[in-house]
Amino acid sequence: NDTVATAEIRFGDNDRLAARVAQMAGADALILLSDIDGLYTANPQRDAAAQHIPEVTALTPAIEAMAEGANSAASNGGMRTKIEAAKIALASGCHMAITHGAQAHVLQKLENNTVKATWFVASESPAGARKHWIAGTLQPAGTLVVDAGAEQALTQGKSLLPAGVVRVEGAFERGDAVWICNQAGTQLAKGLVAYNAADAAKIIGKRSDAIEAILGFAGRSALVHRDELVLWS
Repeated sequence: NDTVATAEIRFGDNDRLAARVAQMAGADALILLSDIDGLYTANPQRDAAAQHIPEVTALTPAIEAMAEGANSAASNGGMRTKIEAAKIALASGCHMAITHGAQAHVLQKLENNTVKATWFVASESPAGARKHWIAGTLQPAGTLVVDAGAEQALTQGKSLLPAGVVRVEGAFERGDAVWICNQAGTQLAKGLVAYNAADAAKIIGKRSDAIEAILGFAGRSALVHRDELVLWS
């Protein structure tokens, strides 16, 4: 972030940038190496009675109130931005740790639980959080209508292949959310589609091994992969 930032163009603080990268990568854990070894009940530089908090399972108002601004000239936002990063990470199913970075073999010590740190514990996995995001946040841009065989395969936790799709509706791009419905119009699932509407229309009803010959490039074998699909009924 620092190497590409200018006075006019900057993503923001590095803590939140790291959390966004972890979110996009589907990471299991994010580790922030700082000039402090975790979250305290108060600023330990100002309050000798401040107590270290080894684990946080929920970002309550009380936890947020413990975060203050920057603790040193080297930091940008201090604990406040780390709490904001934790919000992003935990919402993505990613655990997050804060520990002091100025020590040898800090990652090994963190793995072995031999260094003081604060762990923010996510309540679900990255995959689970992604599916909640698909189910509750994204607005579908189109519909894929499937046959009975594909409907049964979906209920068994399988991906949606082109061969099981009988009709494409709407104008969508690759990566958009789409409804998956049966021929009676019942919504079966919502998912992220691997092809735009025009390409999807060309390959429906066809075997996956024919995609390259039809489209001229080797795309994904599934129209909607099971990891990016949420059953609806």
